[in-house]
Amino acid sequence: MGMFSGLNAEAYDRSYSDRALIARILHYFGAFRRRMIALAFVTIAMAGFGASMPLLVSSGVQSLVQTRTESYLMGLVLIVLLVGVLNWAANWVRRRLTAEVTGDVVLALRNDAFNASVKHDLSFYDEFQTGKIVSRITSDTQEFAQMVTLVTDLTSQVLTVLILLPILFSIEWRLTLAMLAMTPVAYFAASAFRSLARRATRQGFRAMGEVNASVQEAVTGISIAKNFRQEGALYQRFIDINTLSYRVNLRRGFVLANVFPVLNALTGAGTAILVYFGGLTAASGAISIGAWYLFVASVDRFWFPIINIAAFWSQFQAGLSAAERVFALIDAEPVVRQTDQRPAPTLRGEVNFDHVNFRYSTQEAVLSDFSLHIRAGETLALVGHTGAGKSSIAKLIARFYEFQEGTITIDGQDIRSFDLNSYRKQLGIVSQTPFLFAGTVADNIRYANAEITDGEIETIARQIGEGEWLDVLPDGLQSEVGQRGSRLSMGQRQLVALMRVLAQRPAIFILDEATASIDPFTESQIKDALDLILAKSTSILIAHRLSTVKTADRTIVLRAGHIIEEGNHDQLMQHGGHYAELYNTYFRHQSLDAIEIKPAAKFTLSPAEL
Repeated sequence: MGMFSGLNAEAYDRSYSDRALIARILHYFGAFRRRMIALAFVTIAMAGFGASMPLLVSSGVQSLVQTRTESYLMGLVLIVLLVGVLNWAANWVRRRLTAEVTGDVVLALRNDAFNASVKHDLSFYDEFQTGKIVSRITSDTQEFAQMVTLVTDLTSQVLTVLILLPILFSIEWRLTLAMLAMTPVAYFAASAFRSLARRATRQGFRAMGEVNASVQEAVTGISIAKNFRQEGALYQRFIDINTLSYRVNLRRGFVLANVFPVLNALTGAGTAILVYFGGLTAASGAISIGAWYLFVASVDRFWFPIINIAAFWSQFQAGLSAAERVFALIDAEPVVRQTDQRPAPTLRGEVNFDHVNFRYSTQEAVLSDFSLHIRAGETLALVGHTGAGKSSIAKLIARFYEFQEGTITIDGQDIRSFDLNSYRKQLGIVSQTPFLFAGTVADNIRYANAEITDGEIETIARQIGEGEWLDVLPDGLQSEVGQRGSRLSMGQRQLVALMRVLAQRPAIFILDEATASIDPFTESQIKDALDLILAKSTSILIAHRLSTVKTADRTIVLRAGHIIEEGNHDQLMQHGGHYAELYNTYFRHQSLDAIEIKPAAKFTLSPAEL
């Protein structure tokens, strides 16, 4: 295995030319024109102060040779001191403005990157690791910020060069031409590092993305690792990835560290040549001692930014590489595409699949020539083995994935014509493993409807099992749920997720029922919440419990993306087909004949349970 194994580009990565990247970066800076103009003014002032310093000293040296007065020397010292103070003040203002503008640009860039991330389809997150996406939003934007700071530093030095060039020509045009003739040598030497530095930098960013992804995965799955006593394996995997990152970034550092010494040696040789021939010119009397000092000092100030530009070209490329990765994330093409952006009207919830073909990849189809009509207000249960296509139907209705052929209509209107934001506001979805955000129970319920009050939430909560589930929480609605709902039981998480849907009042409700075992009392409360939702919505239930199947108006039995049976529970059992087989395999032990929950004594177990 090579050093860079596992650090391949993501499928959505793309290459941008330097010109395109710079133009796009300048577009971000264009939003802060006033501060950019102030920054440019201060930078020019700094360049002027920097260029004036050798002029003042040269003039002073020449005057001292002629007059040799102490008063003149003191005046020169005061002027030089004043210029130095002004240069320091201008530099302070420049750095403050640079920090503010760079911070604002990075803020805007991160906002755009995060906004693009949350708008990407679910298929995007199926294919790409979230840790690597986080790395682009955080680490890469920070690298870009460092590049911007470097550029502003170099800009002042370049302006100093442009101011000094006419002065150098006025002193000795032949030496100035000789100096300029040596500049391409430094440029081509820096260019030789360019492709190598860009490649090493990209690999460095990818390695950091791998590290972030590893940490994110480890922290998220730490409970599983502890359950199976795999902390050592988790740590070893991190060590391997972190070592790879170390080696990649060591190589990157080696490339960057060699640029400056090589260029410094080249410009040092060029300066030595100029000093030798310039000294001969001054000795012959062709130019004055002051002019010669000015030329030597100016040559040094000329080479310094040239060396920096060339030496830091690789770091400039690092910043461009970082920007390239962020822009690639922003520009990633969506898979789900709408033909129109019409605001969705108030929906009744009639859903129709007409000869739909769907596959997650170019491999085996999930749904093939699939047709299904769901009436408005109907409760439809989907049953079948894993991979039958149950979840795919729900995801297509939610527009989380794109189907390849056929049509899906909602209330007779093409689902691809709706504005997704307004359409999804009328969908209520509860996944098999409900996700709760850190915060209180009330915060998580309010997530779907920001306007709902605590009083309204309390009223809804009391309709479920007379609110007993709420009373067992330590602080009621204000109880903290912990990270991902870790402080609540699975049944309590499901109740909060169902409450969230009740607060939303959706036209279409999609439930991917949890398979985890839940005690009968909690299950009865979940049924209460479901009944409240089912009464007012078109409901698609991916059923794993017999009680849910019996609640449905109609049950669809799926196999390999095709409907093979449909009807209610009794009809399907009488048919004696695949549903009956599923019942005998999975549902029989859940039969309500074996478990009776009496309204008057909810905690009393029947003899069959005992």
